[in-house]
Amino acid sequence: MTNPDKFKKIIAHAKEYGFVFQSSEIYDGLSAVYDYGQNGSELKNNIKKYWLDSMVMLHENIVGIDSAIFMHPTVWKASGHVGAFNDPLIDNKDSKKRYRADVLIEEHIEKINEKIEKEIEKAQMRFGNQFDEKQFRTTNQRVIERQSKIDEILNRFKKATELSDLNEIKQIIIDNEITCPVSGSKNWTDVRQFNLMFDTKLGSVSEDADLIYLRPETAQGIFVNYLNVQKTGRMKLPFGIAQIGKAFRNEIVARQFIFRMREFEQMEMQFFIRPGEEDKWFDYWKKNRMKWHEVLGMGDENYRFHDHQNLAHYAKAATDIEFNFPFGFKELEGIHSRTDFDLSQHQEHSGKKLQYFDPETNESYVPFVIETSIGVDRMFLSILSHAYQEEIIPNNDGNTESRVVLKIPEALAPIKAAILPLVKKDGLPELARTIMNELKYDFNCSYEDKDSIGKRYRRHDAIGTPYCITVDHQSLQDNTVTLRDRDTMVQKRVEISKLAEIINQKTNLKSLFKQIN
Repeated sequence: MTNPDKFKKIIAHAKEYGFVFQSSEIYDGLSAVYDYGQNGSELKNNIKKYWLDSMVMLHENIVGIDSAIFMHPTVWKASGHVGAFNDPLIDNKDSKKRYRADVLIEEHIEKINEKIEKEIEKAQMRFGNQFDEKQFRTTNQRVIERQSKIDEILNRFKKATELSDLNEIKQIIIDNEITCPVSGSKNWTDVRQFNLMFDTKLGSVSEDADLIYLRPETAQGIFVNYLNVQKTGRMKLPFGIAQIGKAFRNEIVARQFIFRMREFEQMEMQFFIRPGEEDKWFDYWKKNRMKWHEVLGMGDENYRFHDHQNLAHYAKAATDIEFNFPFGFKELEGIHSRTDFDLSQHQEHSGKKLQYFDPETNESYVPFVIETSIGVDRMFLSILSHAYQEEIIPNNDGNTESRVVLKIPEALAPIKAAILPLVKKDGLPELARTIMNELKYDFNCSYEDKDSIGKRYRRHDAIGTPYCITVDHQSLQDNTVTLRDRDTMVQKRVEISKLAEIINQKTNLKSLFKQIN
């Protein structure tokens, strides 16, 4: 179920507490472009570290690279982006709003699917433990009819996409009475294609400059370096190359905050394998990547696989890991079986041999590829969406009050601990500074002495700090402090000498990595 009110609160909270700002805001902003603030950049860097370390440190046969944003323009001809990197766009004549036609159709299908899920939920409540969901899906008439409708739309859309039949895509929208989300109108323009790549010139004199593109994905930087990495690293199949980097797409329909932007960051890994082993490795990476998400503790029920019905011409299989955002289940990560398409295309267009000599089979061949691709920004939004919670809690006078807390996975939290002297006198700030100076080499910590201790607790709840360390007068006597847990708000006395060990146990990535393997 969608929750637009919560989503609005998350967006406001992200700005108020230094996570995400509108780009160039003092000049009225730039549409679909965002800056990450002091807390947002820390969270983003922690996400990237979690991903890259899980790839490179947990797998002996995966290495990382950092390729340039600017690439030879033929790269994008070989990859197919120059001729086929398009979105089907449609305008509503009444609201003057522009939409991606495929997204409108997908959202319509999701609404039908939500009705099916409601029928299943009601049946589960009615029949309890005796409920058989598989049987219900195949026997309940309303569910059968709605699933049949979904299948019909998907089949029509798949065929229309394969044939590039824009008239048929519009007809699907008309036949299903899909309305404009803003105006409710069904008054649509024709569907047309729009290429998403930004182009620019490379050269000192504009007349002689070459036309190049800002990369729309980071994967091609991996493919064109495949041979360099394989030879210099003496890599044997199977092996992977991982990369984190910026990508750019001229999204005409950019919405839902940082979910879809024109400048974004990707974490992609291309895994090179023997032809014939693609099914085995596709299944492996599906399970591995889902586990990577689940160990963060954001609820297994908030993730699901969505297998692609409409495959790219080069793909053998493709699935998305979808997350339950406040605006519904949407793609978070993609796992794709890309066959040998990319390397074969670059081999053909470059004239360079990109084959692998297999000493075990004594033959040369172009490797097949399994790709995992996740957006840093979407991962960031998934964490923020799940972490944001409003709670009613008891206060000191026996009544209740509300608090907003970000229950960010502790290992990813921007600030791991806040050191708070109870008052700004009596030697408490000096001891607090001593603790800060000891912890800062291992953890990103914050020192605060302004406002009441309660207000400081609330501020750190709001940015997701796992631990607050309060230095009081007892601390001067016995070298203990009050350690407050963000999620439970439980406070306990601990020895100053044990703080680093306690914080490390909860915030170290190692604990997550052990659950993945």
